[in-house]
Amino acid sequence: MITFNYTPLGDEGAGSDSMEIRLWDYIDGNSSAEERSLVEQLMAANQEWKEKYKELLEVHHLVSGNLELEEPSLRFTRNVMEEIGKYQIAPAAKSYINKKIIWGITIFFFTMIAGFLIYGFGQVNWNPTVGSGSLLPYEIPKIEWSRFFNNTYTNIFLMVNIILGLMMLDMYLDKRKKQVKEKQL
Repeated sequence: MITFNYTPLGDEGAGSDSMEIRLWDYIDGNSSAEERSLVEQLMAANQEWKEKYKELLEVHHLVSGNLELEEPSLRFTRNVMEEIGKYQIAPAAKSYINKKIIWGITIFFFTMIAGFLIYGFGQVNWNPTVGSGSLLPYEIPKIEWSRFFNNTYTNIFLMVNIILGLMMLDMYLDKRKKQVKEKQL
């Protein structure tokens, strides 16, 4: 014979979880025959078990058949899109980005790059030297790059300039590609 460890409920309600589990198994039909008979005996002997059974049975009936989900109408998507269409749509980015600011930033970065190039060419000794053994007739001194690029902020500034320059080149090439495609059509 199978025995179940039934602990009667005290004031603290320690067995309520076990009681609910057993009752749900009884309601769902998942319990064995011995367990079903034990639950029926407990419901007959204990009023709390009987009340809990009625409560869980009501929940079971509500969830099992009487609960229907509402479905949206067939025109729901179209209705939503029509409502959205009534409002003003945000303009494209071209219309509200100030082109003067973009040109100003571009000129600033090109000026910085040109300044670095001018400074670099300014360091070259342009007096021709004969017999120096190099391919160029001019003496290019060894530049100590650590003087210029030892600062973290300078390195970050150069990296940002390089990335922005590559982005600008990509935008230019993309625009050119679109123009070529438009001419072909």
